[in-house]
Amino acid sequence: MKKPLTTALIAMIFVFSHTLATNELFAAPKKKTKVEKYSWTLGYTPDKTVIFSKPTEGKPLKLDMFLPSDNSERADKGCVIFFFGGGWSGGNTDQFYGFGKYFASRGLVAISAQYRTKASHKAIPRNCVEDGKEAIRYVRTHAKELGIDPDKIIVGGGSAGGHVAAACAMCPKIDAKPESSVSCKPNALMLLNPVYDNGPDGYGHDRVTEYWKEISPFHNIVSGLPPTITFFGDNDKLTSVEVINTFQKKMVEAGNQCETHVYEGSGHGFFHIQKGGRKIFEDVLVKADAFLVKNNYLSGNNTVVEWTAKSIANLPAPTPKKKKKK
Repeated sequence: MKKPLTTALIAMIFVFSHTLATNELFAAPKKKTKVEKYSWTLGYTPDKTVIFSKPTEGKPLKLDMFLPSDNSERADKGCVIFFFGGGWSGGNTDQFYGFGKYFASRGLVAISAQYRTKASHKAIPRNCVEDGKEAIRYVRTHAKELGIDPDKIIVGGGSAGGHVAAACAMCPKIDAKPESSVSCKPNALMLLNPVYDNGPDGYGHDRVTEYWKEISPFHNIVSGLPPTITFFGDNDKLTSVEVINTFQKKMVEAGNQCETHVYEGSGHGFFHIQKGGRKIFEDVLVKADAFLVKNNYLSGNNTVVEWTAKSIANLPAPTPKKKKKK
């Protein structure tokens, strides 16, 4: 007669299965520990803003750009484009100003891109992806004047923005300009808790019911996809650990380079310095930087800790709170 599994053994099996498909399990600071949090802009504003699309209705769409200090005319720099989160319903480009400024400090042209949302343009999710692809095409078309290599475009984003980024690479049937000769496919992906399962049990299915098979990255994994790095919290209420691990497994089985990092005790949006705090923000940047070095988009050692410390030191002092009158 077989002996029942002990509690300790069951726990070991759970941890092993949880981390099997991931690169590393990062333990978030415990709740009792004070977490350093700052505005996700870290006080930065874009070096340049351009309009890349003029929808028939609503305001034009912009690209907020952060340029490397050595902004020479060499056309060999890489470019990273970020899409903000907000459930396809809202959000703003300032979400990725901190990320953008760091990667610009490392020599990339960094862009925080706008796309139509439900709030801004009464958009549906497919419009968000269409705009993401249009942003990539604009950047690739203007690569020479931006001083970038059109074959070194990394695309990333958080939550719905992560979905937009993934869909730009994985969902060819969602495209407002399929006839375009300019490719909208990223060369690499940096996905921050993307809601990439839009199937019947996934995120936002009721909003994409008619075309979910075309817009769900989780259901469009094929060989030949760009090198991909993903970041998740294991307490994410929008994407389960099971889906995270299955995506990783399916990507590798299809022959794609993919690495996944799961942060213990972290929820949705944990990677933002104003939500998950400084320690996690820095760890995400370190891992993302290493991924880009490995894939020849960056070189040398990361400068995350020094850069973050300098950025925080340059922030204006917080305004003292006024005491309430009794």
